[in-house]
Amino acid sequence: MGVPFEALLPYGIVIGMFGVSGVGLHFVKRFSNEGKKTRWNRDLWDRQMMERDQRITGTARGQSSNHIAPKGFEVSNPWKIEKRIY
Repeated sequence: MGVPFEALLPYGIVIGMFGVSGVGLHFVKRFSNEGKKTRWNRDLWDRQMMERDQRITGTARGQSSNHIAPKGFEVSNPWKIEKRIY
């Protein structure tokens, strides 16, 4: 007993939609990360470097090879104040 071709049509549609959504998600992630691969397994060091890059270049993924800090960077303190409720 064979499978009628009408049953294969919904499976093809579902598989096609999974493919479209996967490719769309890939391009959205690439666009949001300025064309670079997404970062994963970020630890505290990576987050601090991303914050530093944000302050230097204005984007979290941007990097600068300029050896002189931009204007106003010397007073931009990266240290966080610990907030405690007493």
